[in-house]
Amino acid sequence: MRERTESILILADGRIFRGHGFGSARIRRRRIGEVVFNTAITGYQEILTDPSYCGQLVCMTQPHIGVYGVNDDDVESHDGRVWASALIVREISEIHSNRRAHSTLSEYLERHGTCGITGVDTRALTRHIRDQGAMVGAIASADAPLEPLLEQIRQWGSMEGKSLVGAVSCDAPYTVEAVGTERFRVAAYDFGAKQNIFREMARRGISVTVYPDNTPASSLAATNPDGYFLSNGPGDPAACVDAVANVRALLGTKPMMGICLGHQLMGLAIGAKTYKLPFGHHGANHPVKDTTTDRIEITSQNHGFAVDEQSLAAAGGDVTHTNLNDGSIEGFEIPDRKAFCVQYHPEAAPGPHDAGYLFDRFVKFLERG
Repeated sequence: MRERTESILILADGRIFRGHGFGSARIRRRRIGEVVFNTAITGYQEILTDPSYCGQLVCMTQPHIGVYGVNDDDVESHDGRVWASALIVREISEIHSNRRAHSTLSEYLERHGTCGITGVDTRALTRHIRDQGAMVGAIASADAPLEPLLEQIRQWGSMEGKSLVGAVSCDAPYTVEAVGTERFRVAAYDFGAKQNIFREMARRGISVTVYPDNTPASSLAATNPDGYFLSNGPGDPAACVDAVANVRALLGTKPMMGICLGHQLMGLAIGAKTYKLPFGHHGANHPVKDTTTDRIEITSQNHGFAVDEQSLAAAGGDVTHTNLNDGSIEGFEIPDRKAFCVQYHPEAAPGPHDAGYLFDRFVKFLERG
């Protein structure tokens, strides 16, 4: 076992959680970001490499993390990077046991320059965030002066108003080819896309060309695709002014599907509003009702903002999915513009596959043209 440094997690309200550092030895650099909790039992590698977690310190509610190690397949970022700012766990496994694994989780984080803190009372932390709301925090060595840490946390501010898509998007277009015969070509905006989205499309005969977030709408339209896709991503959707304008320009011209941040941007593009959730939805066990079929599905989710229902109705969006925990909107359709979107993640990774039918629904939209 490697010697670990005593470390602390300090929240914006001054509450301190103590533990020991693991992963990157550069813990003295201090990691600051919004602290959120994820209720998934497995899938820590997919979570760490999901660009939507940019700027966040992720607390896993499952107490024992890292037992099956990491591998080269369960990576969700296009460039293989770890995007979560840090990982918070009750107990990190020092060994791994899985035929696919090539190293421990701690070694993986160290290679990617990402730190973690273990030994934290994650149950108490989760209850605190649930009761007080998501808040900014910092991980640092235990001997770090507290007042400067709190000042840095105050300077970091809030996730509200932050546009982070430019940091996580691809630098140049790339294409994920269809598996087998190509049926359709789709142009996708990368606001922080998970790669399993494109793998699911490819399995259905869709070739996807992925574009950086700041690509003008006219450039996508010039390629004459069969449809458009808006990906997930981090930060406040209302701060993505240029992205909203691009989505507005493309809406109604071809079939369009959005996921997570793409869902929020589509809502903003038609005139709806978004708002910050108290502590967000992060996990792989969230119940959602498809109001078009009355079917209940267990879903994978990762978002801190939601579309306001009253403003969406006024803008002409029809709600198709609702969250059974808090009643928030989880999906809507714009019938006269050939567009639909969901707030959650039908590609899972990690999570259940109840919502995979949404990619089939997109295929039907593409067939109708």
